[in-house]
Amino acid sequence: MATYKKRGGKVRREKISDAEDAQQIDYTGESTTKEVFDTLDETASKSEQWLEKNQKPVFIFLATVLFAVLAFVAYTKFVKGPKEITAANELVYSKKHFFDAEKAITGKDSLYTIALNGVDGKYGLVDIAKKYSTTKAGNMANYMAGIAYLKKNDYQNAIDYLSKFSSDDDALIIQAKGNIGDAFADIDQLEDALTYYKKAANLKNSSFFTPMYLLKAGNIALELGKFDEALSMFERIKKEYPKADEAKKIDIFIHSAKYATKK
Repeated sequence: MATYKKRGGKVRREKISDAEDAQQIDYTGESTTKEVFDTLDETASKSEQWLEKNQKPVFIFLATVLFAVLAFVAYTKFVKGPKEITAANELVYSKKHFFDAEKAITGKDSLYTIALNGVDGKYGLVDIAKKYSTTKAGNMANYMAGIAYLKKNDYQNAIDYLSKFSSDDDALIIQAKGNIGDAFADIDQLEDALTYYKKAANLKNSSFFTPMYLLKAGNIALELGKFDEALSMFERIKKEYPKADEAKKIDIFIHSAKYATKK
């Protein structure tokens, strides 16, 4: 009998302990949940108070954003779109004379002049670049004007217009940089010429343009007494572009750079 009571007492104590633990767990859970909801209510209340207090500035901000979006849409549809079309139409006449000059055997200078300045009430590249500067046609007018001035030996204008040109077309932007280098070289600003030739050569790996501008840059570097730099460019042509026209006589340039280095 003593054993039975001992075991019974032990079982009873275990059950009481389990019940207490369950109550404690339930109490803790209820408390945590209540704290979470209280925090959410407090946050929401503060947000409402802040919004009520700052209602006017918030409204002004939202109205400003909406106005900006609507203004942009309106500008794009009713101003920029039609302006792009007008600029493209204006460019047709001067573009024709520009390409006629490019293909002509004689009379190039006069054709470039017409392309640049226009005639018979038609806009030339200079006017289009200025009046429609924010359009694609205006941007292209900068490029063609720069080339036209370069061909007319007006090097400063060539540099100015080509410097304004921008494009996602790798070939065009490489040529723009390279032609700026040509203009600087023609007015004996050799450091600037070297800078732009290197930009043209390194802008994008091209089997046509890269060796051409590396050779030009190397020759300018030789003139400036930068023999190691010149040698590096010549050797790059030989190693990376062995099939390029510039590689056919590159050993002569390599020898010249090596000989100049030993002096």
